[in-house]
Amino acid sequence: MDGPPPGDSEPVYQGVWRFTAPAVEESVPQARRAVRDLLHRQGVPADPDTLYSLLLIVSELVTNSVRHAALLSPEVAVEVAVGPRWVRVAVEDDHPYRPKALEADFGQTGGRGLLLVREITAEAGGTCDVEHTAGGGKVIWAALPLAPGR
Repeated sequence: MDGPPPGDSEPVYQGVWRFTAPAVEESVPQARRAVRDLLHRQGVPADPDTLYSLLLIVSELVTNSVRHAALLSPEVAVEVAVGPRWVRVAVEDDHPYRPKALEADFGQTGGRGLLLVREITAEAGGTCDVEHTAGGGKVIWAALPLAPGR
């Protein structure tokens, strides 16, 4: 059961928030700060490791959209969804290319962002995926568990 027992009120920190930003490099730290501030403002019970992981994931996903999708997607959307036991961050753009986590090639200086996101998510006990949107773009998301009993 994902929700609270019958009769209990839902935690006040639950909800879904979405914002857009231009597909430019300056949006990466702005998105990271916006997510951090939102989680803090809502009182989401994320421990420091979970928060660090979420912010690193946001940075990687927004960076990927800015670097690889900006030509076809002048804006990226960031969504934060919080449930009673998890927090999910997603980045959406209008580029149709669906990236895959590549094997690490240590001869290359890039191309490991999605692999890093998958590793961080798995280490935290979460899940992530890439999906197509109805408009032909894609959304890449990661959901991490919140610490039990918090």
